[in-house]
Amino acid sequence: MSFESPVLTLEVQGHVATLWLDRVEARNAMGRDLWQDLPRAAAEVAGNSDVRALIIAARGPHFTVGLDLKQMGSTLMGATTERSAAQKSESLYRDVRRMQDAITCFAELKIPVIAAVHGYCIGGGIDLICAADVRYASSDAVFSVREAKVAIVADLGTLQRLPKIVSAGHVAELAFTGKDIDANRAERIGLVNDVVKGSADEVYAKAFELATEIASNSPLVVAGTKTVLAANEGRTVQEGLEFVAAWNTMYLQSNDLIEAMTAFMEKRKPTFRGN
Repeated sequence: MSFESPVLTLEVQGHVATLWLDRVEARNAMGRDLWQDLPRAAAEVAGNSDVRALIIAARGPHFTVGLDLKQMGSTLMGATTERSAAQKSESLYRDVRRMQDAITCFAELKIPVIAAVHGYCIGGGIDLICAADVRYASSDAVFSVREAKVAIVADLGTLQRLPKIVSAGHVAELAFTGKDIDANRAERIGLVNDVVKGSADEVYAKAFELATEIASNSPLVVAGTKTVLAANEGRTVQEGLEFVAAWNTMYLQSNDLIEAMTAFMEKRKPTFRGN
């Protein structure tokens, strides 16, 4: 893969890609380079047909301490130029929408996305992991919807995606207070699927094991399942059933299905090619 970034590292092992937050010296604070490079990384993954699952993980002692307030201060406060208030507001709106899109591009990937969290996962880190399909945490992980403590309404996806992950009462408590919660509570409320004893290496190994298991299945079916799950939103059960019937009408008769049936008869593991 040709992707290069000063704050991200993209690796591929077999059918599994890993996107590493890699600004260790700043505890992976989310600055300008990150917001520019996240969509580039997502596009690189989406364009590689060999990749069947993506892990988002982090180098260093923390997943991310959230938005780099020092670096992004001018964006938050409005550029210090002679532009009018209206022009500054329009520019701020565009910047926020661009950062929202940088998160959304991971939610919109056709392949499953797994977040492997250790250490601090604060503010924008919550936005990022809420765009994933599965979340694992190490036992030392700490989560915080921190924006209330810095006088910002969380605006990059947490308030829209977190209510689909945990119950409304937990969302309200976390968003209104900006408090920290540990990995055990995150698991109890459903923010993470599982807590892994140990730190970064252990939680990444757990995520890689899951990604490898997913990648062994038909990529057509995994992508279709993710699409159907997303399509259920805003639909009745009957409408959802109609959608999946139409989906399978188009994709059921695949070479992967033939391979699955053949492998079953031959009592071997299937080798899926995604066609």
